[in-house]
Amino acid sequence: MTNIELPEGKKVYFASDNHLGAPDAESSLPREKKFVAWLDKVKDDAGAIFLLGDLFDFWFEYRTVVPKGFTRTLGKLAELSDSGIPIYYFVGNHDLWMDGYFEEELNIPVFHKPQQYLINNISFFVGHGDGLGPDDKGYKRMKKLFTNPVAKWFFRWLHPDLGVKVAQYFSVKNKLISGDDDAKFLGEDKEWLVQYAKRKLETQHYDHFIFGHRHLPLEITLSESSKYTNIGDWINYFTYAVFDGQHLVLEKY
Repeated sequence: MTNIELPEGKKVYFASDNHLGAPDAESSLPREKKFVAWLDKVKDDAGAIFLLGDLFDFWFEYRTVVPKGFTRTLGKLAELSDSGIPIYYFVGNHDLWMDGYFEEELNIPVFHKPQQYLINNISFFVGHGDGLGPDDKGYKRMKKLFTNPVAKWFFRWLHPDLGVKVAQYFSVKNKLISGDDDAKFLGEDKEWLVQYAKRKLETQHYDHFIFGHRHLPLEITLSESSKYTNIGDWINYFTYAVFDGQHLVLEKY
Protein backbone atom coordinates (compact mmCIF):
# COMPACT_ATOMS: atom_id res chain seq x y z
CA MET A 1 0.00 0.00 0.00
CA THR A 2 1.47 3.33 -1.11
CA ASN A 3 1.62 5.99 1.60
CA ILE A 4 0.88 9.64 0.76
CA GLU A 5 1.25 12.38 3.36
CA LEU A 6 -0.57 15.58 2.41
CA PRO A 7 1.14 18.84 3.39
CA GLU A 8 -0.98 21.36 5.26
CA GLY A 9 -3.57 22.96 2.98
CA LYS A 10 -3.13 20.46 0.15
CA LYS A 11 -5.82 18.22 -1.36
CA VAL A 12 -6.09 15.14 -3.54
CA TYR A 13 -8.21 15.33 -6.69
CA PHE A 14 -9.80 12.46 -8.63
CA ALA A 15 -11.22 12.71 -12.18
CA SER A 16 -12.20 10.20 -14.84
CA ASP A 17 -13.87 9.45 -18.17
CA ASN A 18 -13.21 12.47 -20.38
CA HIS A 19 -13.31 10.44 -23.62
CA LEU A 20 -11.48 13.17 -25.50
CA GLY A 21 -11.92 12.78 -29.24
CA ALA A 22 -15.48 11.45 -29.00
CA PRO A 23 -17.63 11.64 -30.95
CA ASP A 24 -15.11 13.69 -32.94
CA ALA A 25 -12.29 16.14 -32.30
CA GLU A 26 -14.38 19.24 -32.92
CA SER A 27 -17.14 18.18 -30.55
CA SER A 28 -14.77 17.23 -27.73
CA LEU A 29 -12.65 20.39 -27.91
CA PRO A 30 -14.90 22.48 -25.60
CA ARG A 31 -14.83 19.66 -23.04
CA GLU A 32 -11.04 19.46 -23.31
CA LYS A 33 -10.70 23.20 -22.74
CA LYS A 34 -12.98 22.93 -19.71
CA PHE A 35 -10.91 20.08 -18.27
CA VAL A 36 -7.66 21.99 -18.81
CA ALA A 37 -9.18 25.00 -17.05
CA TRP A 38 -10.05 22.74 -14.13
CA LEU A 39 -6.49 21.40 -13.98
CA ASP A 40 -5.22 24.98 -14.01
CA LYS A 41 -7.53 25.79 -11.10
CA VAL A 42 -6.71 22.85 -8.84
CA LYS A 43 -2.94 23.05 -9.34
CA ASP A 44 -2.70 25.71 -6.62
CA ASP A 45 -3.65 23.33 -3.80
CA ALA A 46 -3.22 19.89 -5.38
CA GLY A 47 -1.09 17.53 -3.33
CA ALA A 48 -1.80 14.79 -5.88
CA ILE A 49 -4.05 14.18 -8.87
CA PHE A 50 -5.54 10.81 -9.79
CA LEU A 51 -6.84 10.30 -13.33
CA LEU A 52 -8.92 7.13 -13.35
CA GLY A 53 -8.91 6.25 -17.02
CA ASP A 54 -10.62 6.87 -20.34
CA LEU A 55 -9.02 10.28 -20.62
CA PHE A 56 -9.10 9.57 -24.36
CA ASP A 57 -11.83 7.78 -26.25
CA PHE A 58 -9.08 5.86 -28.02
CA TRP A 59 -5.37 5.61 -27.37
CA PHE A 60 -2.79 3.30 -28.93
CA GLU A 61 0.98 3.69 -28.75
CA TYR A 62 2.85 2.58 -31.82
CA ARG A 63 6.61 2.46 -31.41
CA THR A 64 7.12 5.99 -32.77
CA VAL A 65 3.55 7.34 -33.07
CA VAL A 66 0.78 8.37 -30.67
CA PRO A 67 -2.71 9.56 -31.69
CA LYS A 68 -2.91 13.10 -33.02
CA GLY A 69 -4.46 15.82 -30.86
CA PHE A 70 -5.00 16.47 -27.14
CA THR A 71 -2.16 19.01 -27.11
CA ARG A 72 -3.77 21.20 -24.47
CA THR A 73 -4.33 18.30 -22.08
CA LEU A 74 -0.92 16.73 -22.52
CA GLY A 75 0.80 20.10 -22.21
CA LYS A 76 -1.06 20.96 -18.99
CA LEU A 77 -0.29 17.53 -17.50
CA ALA A 78 3.37 18.03 -18.37
CA GLU A 79 3.32 21.46 -16.70
CA LEU A 80 1.77 20.11 -13.51
CA SER A 81 4.07 17.10 -13.40
CA ASP A 82 7.15 19.29 -13.99
CA SER A 83 6.02 21.56 -11.16
CA GLY A 84 6.23 18.61 -8.75
CA ILE A 85 2.56 17.63 -8.44
CA PRO A 86 2.31 13.81 -8.37
CA ILE A 87 -0.12 12.51 -10.99
CA TYR A 88 -1.30 8.89 -11.08
CA TYR A 89 -2.95 7.45 -14.17
CA PHE A 90 -5.13 4.32 -14.29
CA VAL A 91 -5.91 2.91 -17.72
CA GLY A 92 -9.54 2.42 -18.64
CA ASN A 93 -11.23 0.28 -21.25
CA HIS A 94 -10.66 2.93 -23.93
CA ASP A 95 -6.95 3.44 -23.29
CA LEU A 96 -5.82 -0.10 -22.53
CA TRP A 97 -2.88 0.17 -24.89
CA MET A 98 -0.71 2.59 -22.96
CA ASP A 99 2.87 1.45 -23.14
CA GLY A 100 5.38 3.91 -21.71
CA TYR A 101 4.56 7.28 -23.29
CA PHE A 102 3.10 8.87 -20.15
CA GLU A 103 5.96 7.57 -18.03
CA GLU A 104 8.69 8.70 -20.43
CA GLU A 105 7.26 12.02 -21.64
CA LEU A 106 5.23 13.22 -18.65
CA ASN A 107 6.79 11.39 -15.69
CA ILE A 108 3.32 10.06 -14.84
CA PRO A 109 3.11 6.45 -13.58
CA VAL A 110 0.47 4.34 -15.31
CA PHE A 111 -1.39 1.48 -13.61
CA HIS A 112 -3.28 -1.31 -15.34
CA LYS A 113 -4.86 -2.65 -12.14
CA PRO A 114 -6.44 -1.07 -9.03
CA GLN A 115 -4.02 0.15 -6.38
CA GLN A 116 -4.19 0.73 -2.63
CA TYR A 117 -3.16 4.00 -0.96
CA LEU A 118 -2.91 5.30 2.57
CA ILE A 119 -3.48 9.06 2.44
CA ASN A 120 -3.12 10.80 5.80
CA ASN A 121 -3.78 7.41 7.43
CA ILE A 122 -7.05 6.92 5.53
CA SER A 123 -7.16 3.92 3.22
CA PHE A 124 -8.21 4.10 -0.44
CA PHE A 125 -8.83 1.41 -3.05
CA VAL A 126 -8.56 3.13 -6.44
CA GLY A 127 -9.10 1.97 -10.02
CA HIS A 128 -10.95 2.62 -13.25
CA GLY A 129 -13.52 -0.06 -12.44
CA ASP A 130 -13.80 -1.92 -15.73
CA GLY A 131 -14.11 -5.69 -15.62
CA LEU A 132 -14.57 -5.82 -11.85
CA GLY A 133 -17.44 -7.44 -10.02
CA PRO A 134 -20.03 -9.99 -11.15
CA ASP A 135 -21.28 -8.08 -14.23
CA ASP A 136 -19.79 -5.86 -16.97
CA LYS A 137 -20.06 -8.94 -19.17
CA GLY A 138 -19.87 -7.17 -22.51
CA TYR A 139 -16.58 -5.51 -21.71
CA LYS A 140 -15.09 -8.66 -20.20
CA ARG A 141 -15.67 -10.42 -23.51
CA MET A 142 -14.09 -7.60 -25.48
CA LYS A 143 -11.11 -7.28 -23.15
CA LYS A 144 -9.99 -10.82 -23.88
CA LEU A 145 -9.57 -9.78 -27.51
CA PHE A 146 -8.09 -6.34 -26.83
CA THR A 147 -5.38 -7.63 -24.51
CA ASN A 148 -4.48 -10.67 -26.63
CA PRO A 149 -0.79 -10.25 -27.61
CA VAL A 150 -1.39 -11.65 -31.10
CA ALA A 151 -4.29 -9.25 -31.75
CA LYS A 152 -2.21 -6.31 -30.51
CA TRP A 153 0.70 -7.37 -32.75
CA PHE A 154 -1.51 -7.48 -35.85
CA PHE A 155 -3.14 -4.14 -35.02
CA ARG A 156 0.27 -2.51 -34.58
CA TRP A 157 1.11 -3.37 -38.19
CA LEU A 158 -1.87 -1.43 -39.52
CA HIS A 159 -0.91 2.01 -40.79
CA PRO A 160 -1.85 4.50 -38.02
CA ASP A 161 -4.17 6.43 -40.36
CA LEU A 162 -6.19 3.24 -40.88
CA GLY A 163 -5.79 1.69 -37.44
CA VAL A 164 -6.81 4.80 -35.48
CA LYS A 165 -9.74 5.51 -37.80
CA VAL A 166 -11.12 1.97 -37.45
CA ALA A 167 -10.59 1.92 -33.68
CA GLN A 168 -12.25 5.31 -33.18
CA TYR A 169 -15.28 4.18 -35.17
CA PHE A 170 -15.83 1.09 -33.04
CA SER A 171 -14.99 2.96 -29.83
CA VAL A 172 -17.92 5.32 -30.43
CA LYS A 173 -20.38 2.92 -32.08
CA ASN A 174 -19.94 -0.36 -30.20
CA LYS A 175 -21.95 -0.33 -26.96
CA LEU A 176 -19.99 -3.30 -25.58
CA ILE A 177 -16.85 -1.16 -25.72
CA SER A 178 -18.32 2.18 -24.70
CA GLY A 179 -20.54 0.85 -21.92
CA ASP A 180 -23.25 3.34 -22.86
CA ASP A 181 -25.90 0.62 -22.65
CA ASP A 182 -25.80 0.58 -18.82
CA ALA A 183 -24.84 4.15 -17.92
CA LYS A 184 -27.75 4.51 -15.54
CA PHE A 185 -28.23 3.78 -11.86
CA LEU A 186 -29.18 0.13 -11.46
CA GLY A 187 -30.10 0.23 -7.79
CA GLU A 188 -27.57 -0.40 -5.03
CA ASP A 189 -28.17 -4.15 -5.00
CA LYS A 190 -27.40 -4.35 -8.73
CA GLU A 191 -24.41 -2.04 -8.92
CA TRP A 192 -21.62 -4.51 -9.65
CA LEU A 193 -18.84 -2.22 -8.42
CA VAL A 194 -20.68 -1.91 -5.12
CA GLN A 195 -20.87 -5.70 -4.93
CA TYR A 196 -17.17 -5.91 -5.76
CA ALA A 197 -16.29 -3.44 -2.98
CA LYS A 198 -18.39 -5.34 -0.45
CA ARG A 199 -16.57 -8.55 -1.30
CA LYS A 200 -13.21 -6.84 -0.86
CA LEU A 201 -14.30 -5.67 2.58
CA GLU A 202 -14.75 -9.29 3.63
CA THR A 203 -10.97 -9.74 3.60
CA GLN A 204 -9.58 -6.23 4.13
CA HIS A 205 -10.93 -2.87 5.24
CA TYR A 206 -10.76 0.26 3.09
CA ASP A 207 -12.22 3.59 4.08
CA HIS A 208 -12.89 4.56 0.47
CA PHE A 209 -13.40 2.75 -2.84
CA ILE A 210 -13.05 5.17 -5.75
CA PHE A 211 -13.84 4.23 -9.35
CA GLY A 212 -14.78 5.76 -12.68
CA HIS A 213 -16.08 3.82 -15.71
CA ARG A 214 -19.78 3.97 -14.80
CA HIS A 215 -20.12 7.62 -15.94
CA LEU A 216 -22.32 8.24 -12.91
CA PRO A 217 -21.54 10.36 -9.85
CA LEU A 218 -22.44 8.05 -6.95
CA GLU A 219 -21.80 8.00 -3.22
CA ILE A 220 -22.91 4.81 -1.47
CA THR A 221 -22.29 3.79 2.13
CA LEU A 222 -20.91 0.27 2.35
CA SER A 223 -20.57 0.10 6.13
CA GLU A 224 -20.25 2.43 9.10
CA SER A 225 -16.67 3.18 8.11
CA SER A 226 -16.46 2.51 4.37
CA LYS A 227 -17.84 4.32 1.33
CA TYR A 228 -18.00 3.69 -2.41
CA THR A 229 -17.64 6.71 -4.70
CA ASN A 230 -17.97 6.79 -8.46
CA ILE A 231 -16.66 10.10 -9.74
CA GLY A 232 -18.87 10.44 -12.82
CA ASP A 233 -17.51 11.83 -16.09
CA TRP A 234 -16.52 14.93 -18.06
CA ILE A 235 -19.16 14.44 -20.74
CA ASN A 236 -22.48 14.97 -18.98
CA TYR A 237 -21.66 15.67 -15.33
CA PHE A 238 -18.21 17.30 -15.12
CA THR A 239 -17.80 15.91 -11.62
CA TYR A 240 -14.71 15.04 -9.62
CA ALA A 241 -13.83 13.95 -6.10
CA VAL A 242 -11.66 15.91 -3.69
CA PHE A 243 -10.06 14.70 -0.45
CA ASP A 244 -8.92 17.39 1.98
CA GLY A 245 -7.02 15.07 4.28
CA GLN A 246 -10.07 14.09 6.29
CA HIS A 247 -13.17 14.04 4.10
CA LEU A 248 -13.92 12.93 0.54
CA VAL A 249 -16.66 14.76 -1.36
CA LEU A 250 -17.98 14.91 -4.92
CA GLU A 251 -17.96 18.30 -6.58
CA LYS A 252 -19.04 19.67 -9.96
CA TYR A 253 -17.01 22.03 -12.15
